[in-house]
Amino acid sequence: MEGMIDHEIFELSNGIRVVYKSINNSKIVHCGFVLDIGSRDEKPAQWGIAHFWEHMAFKGTAKRKAYHIINRLESVGGEINAYTTKEKICFYASALSQHFEKSVELLTDITFFSTFPEKQIENEKSVILEEMALYLDSPEDAIQDDFEDIIFKGHSLGRNIIGSKESIISFERDDFRKFIDENLDNRRLVFSVVGDIGKKELFKIVKKYLETLPEKISQRSREPFNDYIARTQIFKKPIHQAHCAMGCTAYAIDDNRRLPFMMICNILGGPGLNSRLNLEIRERHGYVYAIDASYGSYIDTGVFTVYFATESKKMSRCIDMIIKELNKLKTKNLGTLQLHRAKEQYIGQMAMSEENNVNIMLMLAKSLLDLGTIETFEEVVQQIQQIKAGDLSEIANDIFREDQYSFLYFLPYRK
Repeated sequence: MEGMIDHEIFELSNGIRVVYKSINNSKIVHCGFVLDIGSRDEKPAQWGIAHFWEHMAFKGTAKRKAYHIINRLESVGGEINAYTTKEKICFYASALSQHFEKSVELLTDITFFSTFPEKQIENEKSVILEEMALYLDSPEDAIQDDFEDIIFKGHSLGRNIIGSKESIISFERDDFRKFIDENLDNRRLVFSVVGDIGKKELFKIVKKYLETLPEKISQRSREPFNDYIARTQIFKKPIHQAHCAMGCTAYAIDDNRRLPFMMICNILGGPGLNSRLNLEIRERHGYVYAIDASYGSYIDTGVFTVYFATESKKMSRCIDMIIKELNKLKTKNLGTLQLHRAKEQYIGQMAMSEENNVNIMLMLAKSLLDLGTIETFEEVVQQIQQIKAGDLSEIANDIFREDQYSFLYFLPYRK
């Protein structure tokens, strides 16, 4: 039986789509713009500008200075935030239901009417360079981004979101306007709302602020990635532990093997302490403090990664054990009880994430942008229940090929 549709979608006359999910047991309404623009859409000279734009949205609009932007919702106990990924920029807010109109008006203002004050651009350059230094000082964060540079070598998907020191320093006001003009498209942005707000009031407020926005169409097209070659790179760094990221390309976001592969990653190295890699490498041998397997999907490709840190002398042993666990999934089908437990665990984790209404609000918009549709929780559960043990081993054989693994090592050096 298909799950009941628990959301509504409507399109404004200027092409902007709105998705709305009513939740009656919450005093808070979460809402936000999700734009189908990210760091992969940057040209080489624009490296880091999408993330910089996210910062600058809070630094001044045609009618507000930075202080007034920050204070508008925080003064009534609300929050406003933003983030950038390789394919999305999100501006979102959470506030009491009676302040929903304030949230919509403020988000519209910072998303579409930023003025990019030159003095604020110069100030924010220093902030972003500090953010970059903090990120570089954290090998567990830096290695994940650097690993994607190995996987997507020579492609914009491989560049880290924050940019380079040279690119950040070079940006001026016109660079932001040019990037936005090249990429902003009403058909590729969604306004998402989750909370206890009446439909009639929602339509009235959304139309008041969003339908007056000019119709914007971009001719941008994304360059697909299809040139993967397995690589190994080693960097010596002033660190105490050896860090390793290993993996390969995987399925795109619309591939019907995506959901079972997510379940495979969950079995291998998901958040549960009963993951195979955690049980084998941490609990049985004590070689690592933490180890995880992750899968990120993009519109045309994906990336599978196993990450861990250990003593340098234990590195090769850890990798042997990881490959052994990957190969088990290729050659040995899960038993009936194992498969049932794996499904139950994954469904339970999904249900836990459904408790976070901000996550739901963002997920609704991203699903609509990437897939053109939104599946209910019940529909996804139904798909999980239909996964067979043979499906998982077939996918494992497709992805886990030893000649296709790339490796990135951060190794400690001693003076």
